[in-house]
Amino acid sequence: MMRQIIIGMTVSACCASAAVAQVAPEAVAFTEGAIEQSLSGAAGNPEEGKKVFATAALGNCVACHAAEITKDIPFPGTVGPTLDGAADRWSEAQLRGLVANAKMTFDGTVMPSFYKTSGFVRPGDAYTGKAGTEPLPPVLSAQQVEDVVAYLLTFKE
Repeated sequence: MMRQIIIGMTVSACCASAAVAQVAPEAVAFTEGAIEQSLSGAAGNPEEGKKVFATAALGNCVACHAAEITKDIPFPGTVGPTLDGAADRWSEAQLRGLVANAKMTFDGTVMPSFYKTSGFVRPGDAYTGKAGTEPLPPVLSAQQVEDVVAYLLTFKE
């Protein structure tokens, strides 16, 4: 009897976690540039978000943006706007939209789209000098986007 209960609880837990589905890049719903629902179905981790923010092979946000909260990360850029007070200026949904595809909010921005797979302007195919074949994988995973958003939500005035 106890074994059946444990098995039933395990199956329920697996089914519950399976119900939290990741949103595919091509299925993302933008509302005036914002994305209301989590892309990964899970909460973001600000510590992991800081790693994505600061790592060149991931988001590399620090290459363009500076903020007082990121002063421990070397070589901040000045191409993008300062992110001081970002959590006071934008909602979580708006920040998610900006990280996923800022062009949905700011037409003509040079900020890369981190969560899309097609519609690029000349993506390269590694170092071959040829254009990449779409669909391309997104730069960041759904969870990495959520982690960056969680980190940006700590950017208060």
